[in-house]
Amino acid sequence: MVKDAFNTFFRKKPALILIALRRGSRVRYGSLLAKEVDCTYSHAVKILQSLEKYGLVGFEKKGRIKLIKLTARGREVADSIQKIRNVFT
Repeated sequence: MVKDAFNTFFRKKPALILIALRRGSRVRYGSLLAKEVDCTYSHAVKILQSLEKYGLVGFEKKGRIKLIKLTARGREVADSIQKIRNVFT
């Protein structure tokens, strides 16, 4: 019931990716985020590209790996999503 209410208001995977990025200071990259939110790598990449377009995430290239970080705007959005999610838990 709680998850259904949350999913009613948000697209589940993009919201979970923002929350996962907000959660800690660990370095994040695409395949790790895909595992955390239970989606395919290609789906996670598509979502991340959309989030980048809206200025919510940024990428930092380290060798062959692209690290993903929330922007200040992304942190605000993730904080708001988490607050709403807490209402339903």
